[in-house]
Amino acid sequence: MTSALVVIDVQNSFLHIPDWRYTSRPDIVPQVNRLVDAARDAGDAVVWVLATRPGAGTVFDPALGYVRLMDGLEPLTGEPVITKTAHNAFTTTNLQQYLTRHGVRRLTVCGIRTEQCCETTARLASDLGFEVDFAIDATATTPVPHRDAPDDVPFDELVRDPRTLGVDEILARTEYALSGRFATIRTVDELTGN
Repeated sequence: MTSALVVIDVQNSFLHIPDWRYTSRPDIVPQVNRLVDAARDAGDAVVWVLATRPGAGTVFDPALGYVRLMDGLEPLTGEPVITKTAHNAFTTTNLQQYLTRHGVRRLTVCGIRTEQCCETTARLASDLGFEVDFAIDATATTPVPHRDAPDDVPFDELVRDPRTLGVDEILARTEYALSGRFATIRTVDELTGN
């Protein structure tokens, strides 16, 4: 095995935050499952990553029960499910050791949030010497409010603010930032041969 699929933060937590209704990819689970099936068929590793913020009292606090894979995603016995407390999937986990131990040199990255945890993981993976495919249409994100947006404004209002970065802009920015530098941008169809 020289390749691995890293599924980042496709977890129930996101279904319980106000901005999820504006997600770029409400159908992320079927997209991820296409990649999972292809990886398993090829004999590649599949690594599942969950974001946690223990003690935070938010939907990312494991004590509240939302830190679990979204319905429809099922790790097989032997596929690691690791938890992280940083944005990228490496810093607070044993992901690098797992990949090195299994001879993995190429990663496919997918998951939630495109520009945050997925992009950060892809950048760090590249810096660590991995070849990275970034499955752009198997990532999801939501609009990002401007840095000066007030904290007490409902998200529905923030989305209408012209300074809010929309999902299409975020996806395009991520493609430009990663392509040719940290990752190869691919679609699920390209990665699965469909």
